[in-house]
Amino acid sequence: MTHELDEFEDGLIARFRAHPVLANVAGLPESRFHEVLLQRRFLSLAFTPAYDLAIDLLTDERSVRIARVILREEYPGEDGRSLSHREEMKEDILRLGVPRADLVASRPTRATLAAITATFELISEAGAREHSDAGLLTVLRFWGEVLVAVEYEQLWQRIGPVLGEGSTFYLPHKVHDAKVRPLADCSPLASTHSDQLGVQLWQALGSAAEQACFKRTEEAIVRIKTAFYDQFTAN
Repeated sequence: MTHELDEFEDGLIARFRAHPVLANVAGLPESRFHEVLLQRRFLSLAFTPAYDLAIDLLTDERSVRIARVILREEYPGEDGRSLSHREEMKEDILRLGVPRADLVASRPTRATLAAITATFELISEAGAREHSDAGLLTVLRFWGEVLVAVEYEQLWQRIGPVLGEGSTFYLPHKVHDAKVRPLADCSPLASTHSDQLGVQLWQALGSAAEQACFKRTEEAIVRIKTAFYDQFTAN
């Protein structure tokens, strides 16, 4: 089972990474690259409510605690002096040359809103189905961590040469959200969010029905994220 599930997941990751927009980030016109950053920002803004919804629906307490820790990391510091991750993203976007006026004027497109809505529907449906924890943990890990790291790794083709080690949002998330170990080898002491969630997910995939839920959910996530990037392929 270990080999099969990881092969399945790695195939989806490769397919998503090969999306024309992600595979050719270096060749995007600057205006289109800025558009990707601004629309991707709205998906990031939906990260915390998505985690909150999943936390409400999870039944395994250990999984809930891990999700809480990840969620709280989005808002470091208790005295209001530290930037939230969303604020760090905004600062990175501005340093990449996006005019502040464009950020202020940006609005989520129909495709972006559809991706956000589909994500919340997927979480709600996972919580209502049999093997809900398997489905919810798959969403948190694959939608919220694994594929996010893939997105930022691809966007780094343009971000890295400009910001380098000075990136306070994209670089840390590219590193700390990534899948490092196969599912069965994930450790509670893992350094990435993907592998921390992977420990709980692996324990929830004991039956053929739970494994089918995992595959079905990951395929749905790739469809949602692919549809988001499809909007940038139009002339």
